Amino acid sequence: MGKVTGFLEIDRQDRKYRPASDRIRSFKEFMIPLPEQNLRDQAARCMDCGVPFCHDAKGLKGCPVNNQIPDWNDLVYRNEWEQASRNLHSTNNFPEFTGRICPAPCEASCTLNIIDSPVTIKTIECAIVDKAWENGWLPPQVPAHKSGKRVAIIGSGPAGMACAQQLARAGHDVHLYEKNRKIGGLLRYGIPDFKMEKYHIDRRADQMEAEGVTFHMETHVGHDIAIEDIVSDYDAVVLSGGAEKPRNLPIEGRDLQGIHFAMQFLPQQNRRVGDEPNDNVEPILATGKHVIVIGGGDTGSDCIGTSIRQRALSVTQLEIMPAPPEKENKALTWPNWPLKMRTSSSQEEGADRAFSILTQRFEGHDGHVKTLHCIKVDEKFQPIEGSEFVLKADLVLLAMGFVSPVHEGMLDTLGLDLDERQNVLADTNAYKTSHEKIWTAGDMRRGQSLVVWAIREGRQCARAVDEALMGSSVLPR
Repeated sequence: MGKVTGFLEIDRQDRKYRPASDRIRSFKEFMIPLPEQNLRDQAARCMDCGVPFCHDAKGLKGCPVNNQIPDWNDLVYRNEWEQASRNLHSTNNFPEFTGRICPAPCEASCTLNIIDSPVTIKTIECAIVDKAWENGWLPPQVPAHKSGKRVAIIGSGPAGMACAQQLARAGHDVHLYEKNRKIGGLLRYGIPDFKMEKYHIDRRADQMEAEGVTFHMETHVGHDIAIEDIVSDYDAVVLSGGAEKPRNLPIEGRDLQGIHFAMQFLPQQNRRVGDEPNDNVEPILATGKHVIVIGGGDTGSDCIGTSIRQRALSVTQLEIMPAPPEKENKALTWPNWPLKMRTSSSQEEGADRAFSILTQRFEGHDGHVKTLHCIKVDEKFQPIEGSEFVLKADLVLLAMGFVSPVHEGMLDTLGLDLDERQNVLADTNAYKTSHEKIWTAGDMRRGQSLVVWAIREGRQCARAVDEALMGSSVLPR
């Protein structure tokens, strides 16, 4: 694939960020694209490695949507960009999403990652789809024939969007229900604009609408409309909501003002950027405050970048886990996703990070949080005597992950079988719940996960629904 000796002759080169001092002045994307010739050179580095772990067919490593990475790398190297776009979109409905916010397990699995120099797969993927939009290569795919079947999809995140688009292209009458004003789920309301501007979602929404998807916005199923009515009105129902129940921190002082879940904080700023009102909620702003972010994952990183752009006085991120190694042992980890120290663009912008920290209690004044009492822990998460310390805390953001879907309302009414983690129970072949007319995909089924897994599950669920309704399906899995 690519140039036979490309990986020997061409060094890895990837996109760079605009300087931190510049990018924190706005919520715009700050990645600097590579010139076209550089992209072709990088694609030429894709080697004929024999077993391309970058797109493992079982999704256990590499790309969960099974992108045919060596194929479109070769097409880019040969300057066949439109064909590369067709190939890329054959497995991934929204590569502009994954090309911006996916952590790129494909690059961790790349054979050249053995020498810490993987092919810049994510950058090339993003360039392909951006060029496709620029050149008008992505018109709506309107089905030639209608099936006469009606499908309701509840939840318009990446799983719901992918499922809806695939089923609409198969000829079904698809109705997508979303409780917010605009589609996108956590893509729109959880991912900050500096990581992915929302016109990418709007462009896909227009495409999907032209393909026959009907959007029902500001419709909270289970509250504004009864789920029983939807089940009776449609031939199939897909539950594709997120795992929105956040993990809490029930320690002393938790009831003080100024302590919020990350997903109370991030959507407010996204709505401000998108000129949407924040109806009936108290503004949560980091401006002029000492901010503590509890949780070391991507959501915590997003809280950091947002707080810095809101002109926080200081931002500190706490993690109970020990600091990971600076470099993985390739002999033990490759081609799987390695545990190693990673520093996000937001963390680079000025956050202090502390590992092996247990939060003990909050203290406040006049009902508002002012300090956070912490202690260091050992490798068994036991407190180390004498290591206590106190941090200033005017705003505390809890970003410790999500435990399950919200059960109150729709799920409680349906009474579906749940797995041991309280997600909706369904396998990855049929995606069928315990109800004969209901399927599920994405975080509601698998728990908190990545956008690329949501797209995979949405596509595979669409195939399962199509087969159930029609007896067979031409949709890919």
